[in-house]
Amino acid sequence: MTSSGAHNTECIFCRTSEPDSASLILARGTVSYVILNLYPYNNGHLMVVPNRHAPNLATLSADEQAELMRLTRHAEIALTEAYAPHGLNVGINLGRAAGAGVLDHLHVHVVPRWNGDTNFMTAIGETRVLPEDLNASAAKLRPIFERLGKDGA
Repeated sequence: MTSSGAHNTECIFCRTSEPDSASLILARGTVSYVILNLYPYNNGHLMVVPNRHAPNLATLSADEQAELMRLTRHAEIALTEAYAPHGLNVGINLGRAAGAGVLDHLHVHVVPRWNGDTNFMTAIGETRVLPEDLNASAAKLRPIFERLGKDGA
């Protein structure tokens, strides 16, 4: 959706926010959702995305901000439980110069990291090494998100 509420048919996140494209979506809130990254840096690379096409934090409503942070927290909990990473990268890239792959639709990356992980492969070898299929990641994470949603955490 655009900041006025209309969908942007050219935006992957606006198209993905529709109910019929739920294959990689792990959790839905009222105004945002959690999705596996189709091109992950590591197993379990998630994104938390507002439904509305909003370019930055400044344009989000208070409800959108609160839910975005709540679902980011759920992503942290779920990834820690499912993968036991040594750390997590949590970040937002605003604008092309900052590395945003999808411009003008804010999203939060939550990436599990391990000491000595293979992230250098992407930068140097232009290759990603992922021992786990996205469907396996979804099957591992979806029940955790369902439990977190019921707990109201």
